[in-house]
Amino acid sequence: MADYDAVVVPGGTINADTLRTDSDAQALVKSFADDGKVVAMICHAPWLLVDSGLAKGKTLTSYHSISADLRNAGATWVDQEVKVCPANGYRLITSRQPGDLDAFNRTIEETLAAQA
Repeated sequence: MADYDAVVVPGGTINADTLRTDSDAQALVKSFADDGKVVAMICHAPWLLVDSGLAKGKTLTSYHSISADLRNAGATWVDQEVKVCPANGYRLITSRQPGDLDAFNRTIEETLAAQA
């Protein structure tokens, strides 16, 4: 993973529900977070933050239907196109839905450029 600056996790209900319980996926996002890298998630993907233990204390956005799950995991949920949360040395970028893709992609690009 040393060759990568970011991990981007796609949304979708079934994808996200499958990934959230996958121990390899949990380890991957934890590793990127531990290494101070960008972790970006859209739509239902922030469910993975719940199961990997990374949601607590963070300010996040997501598809509205999982907002209660994020709050129950200790996150603050906001209804914004994109939310960047500086989180213990890494950048956590979350976005709500496919309609926010342009802003999500632009935020990832800007965050990576600022780190270069």
